[in-house]
Amino acid sequence: MFQFFKRIRTVVSSELNAMIDKAEDPVKMLDQFLRDMGEDIREAEAAVAKQIANEKMLKRKVNDAQVMVDRRQEQAEKAVEAGNDDLARRALQDKKDHENTLASLTESWERAQADVSSLRDKLDEMKREYREMQLKKDSLKARAESAKTRTKMNRTMSSISGDESRQGFERMEEKVLRFEAEAETSEDISQASRTLDDEFKDLITNDVDDELAALKKKLGKDESPTE
Repeated sequence: MFQFFKRIRTVVSSELNAMIDKAEDPVKMLDQFLRDMGEDIREAEAAVAKQIANEKMLKRKVNDAQVMVDRRQEQAEKAVEAGNDDLARRALQDKKDHENTLASLTESWERAQADVSSLRDKLDEMKREYREMQLKKDSLKARAESAKTRTKMNRTMSSISGDESRQGFERMEEKVLRFEAEAETSEDISQASRTLDDEFKDLITNDVDDELAALKKKLGKDESPTE
């Protein structure tokens, strides 16, 4: 399990950028790496807790064996003082058996202690690496988001400055200029048409005025001032 975590850690540390390049969503990949690492840590904590419990159990057995060794020694001494050599001999024999058990248990306990110490060190290293990966994840997520934004902006700018967009803009500009030219031409034509009508209107108006003046003169209504 620790070897598996080390493999994951190596992948994250040394090959993360390559994997991100291939991943569709780097942020999701980073989150998945951290979830895997977090699960490894929880499994490691359970393994360490189990080993600590085993070490404590062995320690109790070592203490119990030591108590029996001390007890048989005291009992042997009392038997000798009481002149009962046979009882003393049996107490010493049982003491020897407990000493053998004590030696075996002590060896197992010391080995368990070393294992616990090693596992704790590895667990601490895993947690330290996990915290570093969390910090790196935050940095990489920010970089990924920044890269996405830059890419989007570059694509937008490329689209805006592309030949197709520029040509389309130029076509619209030409169309507007054509509309303006057509409008000016229409105004010129309209102005020319109005001028011709006005001339005819003035001509008709002048004829009526002349006829009115002649009619007034005939009827003696000529209002022209006399000299």
